Amino acid sequence: MLVNSSQLQSKYDEHGYFVIRNYFNADEIASLRAVILKFHQRWKQDNAKFYQEEAFNSSLITGSQYLQYGDRVQLFNFISSKKIMALIDSVIPATPAFMNTQLFFNPVNIEQKDFWHRDCQYDYDVEDQMKVIQNTQVVHLRIPLFDEHGMELVPGTHKRWDNEEEYNVRQEEKGRVSSENLSSGKKINLAAGDILVFAADMIHRGLYGLDRLALDMLVFDSVGDYVDYVDDDCLPSDDMLDEIDNPRIFLNTMALKLKAG
Repeated sequence: MLVNSSQLQSKYDEHGYFVIRNYFNADEIASLRAVILKFHQRWKQDNAKFYQEEAFNSSLITGSQYLQYGDRVQLFNFISSKKIMALIDSVIPATPAFMNTQLFFNPVNIEQKDFWHRDCQYDYDVEDQMKVIQNTQVVHLRIPLFDEHGMELVPGTHKRWDNEEEYNVRQEEKGRVSSENLSSGKKINLAAGDILVFAADMIHRGLYGLDRLALDMLVFDSVGDYVDYVDDDCLPSDDMLDEIDNPRIFLNTMALKLKAG
């Protein structure tokens, strides 16, 4: 499927996200799902208590702890494939870099509620969050492995601050809680084969239910100060680089880490 980069960039700049339906065929999803399920089963066994009590996601999927060499190479090739890079280049045209992968699933604890947040709120106080969103250069690419309820986003909040309702709910102020509905929220159902690209620091939440299992790839603009978030073990080894068709996005990260010392 050919993509119109300028059209996607325009959508992303205006709304903070775009979704492409049926971007991957059944074989591509089945192949990806097989690798991710290996990781997920091993991770659940190793984190049984955490999984049962509070987990709703895991990370470092490309690392060496749960996947063998060949599965990791397959993942690296998928992440840097022409299909994925076409989307990444449309939103980060200058030197995009690989950050991490995450896997999102339903919490076992049915008391847990999905919640509104900006990714930056976990690293910055409110005053700095206001500054950070003006320079948002971290992008999520979400690929559902099964049909799911998807995401709920607040369009445009990658560039603007919360209104009063959004702030009170997200920050749980004035008696509000982060799992409440927002009048400005937009639900985006996702099916296996779709891909959703969205700004990490816009207001968003995942929607629990169905057979939720979604792979997220996080990428960032090399001019941003994000290289410290990258785990070395999640990058390909020198041997793996020789087996990756287009390792540009990983090489960009490695160059940044080398520069950072």
